[in-house]
Amino acid sequence: MLDLRDKIEARLRRGDPQSPTLGRLGGKIAIVTGGAQGFGRGIAEELAAEGAYTIISDLNEAGAVAAADEIVARDRLSRRCIGIQADVTNEESVKNMVYKTVEHFGGLDILVANAGVLVAGSLEDMTKEAFEFVTSVNYTGYFLCAKYAAEVMKIQHEYAPNHIMDIIEINSKSGLEGSNRNFAYAGSKFGGIGLTQSFAKELVGYNIKVNAICPGNLLDGPLWTDPIRGLFRQYLDQGKVPGAQTISDVRRHYENQVPMKRGCTVKDVAKAILYVVEQEYETGQAIPVTGGQVMLS
Repeated sequence: MLDLRDKIEARLRRGDPQSPTLGRLGGKIAIVTGGAQGFGRGIAEELAAEGAYTIISDLNEAGAVAAADEIVARDRLSRRCIGIQADVTNEESVKNMVYKTVEHFGGLDILVANAGVLVAGSLEDMTKEAFEFVTSVNYTGYFLCAKYAAEVMKIQHEYAPNHIMDIIEINSKSGLEGSNRNFAYAGSKFGGIGLTQSFAKELVGYNIKVNAICPGNLLDGPLWTDPIRGLFRQYLDQGKVPGAQTISDVRRHYENQVPMKRGCTVKDVAKAILYVVEQEYETGQAIPVTGGQVMLS
């Protein structure tokens, strides 16, 4: 850890890392877990476009590296985006992810804990193995990422007491209200909000804000549209939507539940992330991005 301290001190003493950059996140260093595809990749692209030095972390190393390379090539970012392998359920892997970030860029300002999985099913159908798999990624994985991100952020606070940092969990509307035949996922997300609030209270003295973003359904993402394991297919096969005969029927059902009559998009969530980072007087919150489908009371 001594070498990491040296890198952190050197970076903070000279100001923003590397060189000043344009954008709302110019100079900040961010990790996005589960960033090789889908929602996570879209978030990483948005953060990089706003000037953040971005680490795309994923269990799929080749996918993470390829995603980073494409962002660099498209936006001419001169290696301000890199991909690394990490398994959020494995403590040593998460520790290495955070340490590699510090070694490469000199610190960590934003952790976006996005890696997540969903296995739907009723009490009758859900296996213990599937339930524990969802819990290990969505709940335990968030804990491990926050634990090692906070370790680095606390050191940064020593050298720069006014430096503000963020831990952001990508949660779900299913963390705000129960989800029929989807209790493994909803339970893990309810638990994630409990972690968010508890971490926020513990870390506020170090200028570390901890918040959760709770998106509605990303109906155009691979989680929903995959022809074999996508939620449209799962929900159709499990009869979760009464009367649905086709995937189009399932999609229409979920669109009609939203007052704005559409699914959530990556840009919707990215705007919420930017708000959380820029709003210095907000911590411990679970922020809905649901088109009005879920409203806090």
